[in-house]
Amino acid sequence: MTRTDAPQAPPHCPNPDCPSARRAAACWRWVRNGWFRRAQAPERIQRYRCVDCGRHFSDQTFSTRYWLKRPGLLVPVFHGLVGCACFRQLARQHDCSPQTIALQAARLGRHCQLFHERLRPRGEIGEPLVLDSFQSFDHSQYHPSLDHLLLGQDSHYLYGFTDSECRRSGRMTAYQKRRRAELERTFGRPDPRSVEREVATLLAIVAPRPQRLELHTDEHRAYPRAFARVPHLVIEHHTVSSRAPRTSRNRVYAANLADGLIRHGGANHKRETIAFSKRRQSSLWRLWIFAAWRNYVKWFSERAHDATPAMRAGVCTQRWSVRALLSTRLFFHRIGLPERWERVYRGLTPTRRIPNARAHTLKYAF
Repeated sequence: MTRTDAPQAPPHCPNPDCPSARRAAACWRWVRNGWFRRAQAPERIQRYRCVDCGRHFSDQTFSTRYWLKRPGLLVPVFHGLVGCACFRQLARQHDCSPQTIALQAARLGRHCQLFHERLRPRGEIGEPLVLDSFQSFDHSQYHPSLDHLLLGQDSHYLYGFTDSECRRSGRMTAYQKRRRAELERTFGRPDPRSVEREVATLLAIVAPRPQRLELHTDEHRAYPRAFARVPHLVIEHHTVSSRAPRTSRNRVYAANLADGLIRHGGANHKRETIAFSKRRQSSLWRLWIFAAWRNYVKWFSERAHDATPAMRAGVCTQRWSVRALLSTRLFFHRIGLPERWERVYRGLTPTRRIPNARAHTLKYAF
C-alpha cells in the first residue's frame, strides 16, 4: 500500500465520484498496478489503482495530452490561435484535419477556463474596473454577438467575460431587412434584455461579496439597468463617450486595448473575414484562450518586459510560459466553475443556425 506522500505520487483520484474526494488528500490510498509502453517519450508509463473506488489510471491521466493522437499540437495550436491563424491555416501547417485543430482548440479553451478559475482573485477588488462589450458575429453577420469584458483599469487583468446574442442593427438595405425578418421568424429573435442580464451575471461572478466598485464604461444604456440587478454591490459608475480619443489617457483604455488585441490576434474577429466562427461556443473557447494568454503569458509592455497583467493585479508572482500553463491537466470536479461559465465549459452555448451542435459530454475528458 502506498500513500500520496511517496515520491512521484499521483496527486488525487481522477474519478469525480470517488469517496476520497470528500476526505483529506493525505488519506487517499492507491497502489501501483503495472505499467505499459508506448511509442512516444516517455515510453514507459506507470499505472495505478485507487483503493477507495477501484478506478485504474496512469501518469498520462494527469497530462494535458491525455488521449490525444497528436499531443505535440497543443502548444503550437495555442500560439497559432492567439497569433491570428485560422483553423485551416493551422491544419495545413501541421498536416492534419481542420477538425483536429477545432477539437484541440476546444480542449485548450476548457483548460484555460479552469486555469483562470483556479487563480483569479476571490476577495475585494482593489482597483477601478473597466467594462466594455466587444462586438463580433458567428455563422453570419445576421447573428451578431457581444462579449462583455471586465478588466482592471490599472493592471489590464481580464477578470472574466460573458456573452449576449444581439439583433443585427445599423444601416441595412431593404433586402437585408427582409432577410433579417425571415431569419427571425424561422430561428427566433434574440432576447432584448440579454445585455442587461449577462452584465449583471458577470459582476456577480467577479464580485460575489458586498463591496464598493469604481466602474468605468461607455454610454451603453443597458449598463445602469444591469447594475440595479446586483444590489449587493455599491457601484460608482463613470461613463466615457465612445467618441473620445482612444489613447492611453482614456479611462476605458484597458478595454480599448483588449478589443484591439482580440481583433489583432484572433482571425475569427477580423473585419470582413472568411475565418469567422461558425458557432458561438467555438468563439467563446477561443476567447478563453486569449484571456489566459493575455493575463498570464503576455507582458504588459512588450518593450519593458516588466510584468504581466496577472502580476500587476497581484494574482501571480511570475510570468507563465505557454508550456508551463499547459504542463498539468486540471479537473473540473476539483476546481468547479460558476454556473454561467460551466455552461460554456460543457459546450452548451447555442447557435441558432446549428441547433444540434455537439456538446462536451465526455465524463473523464476535459
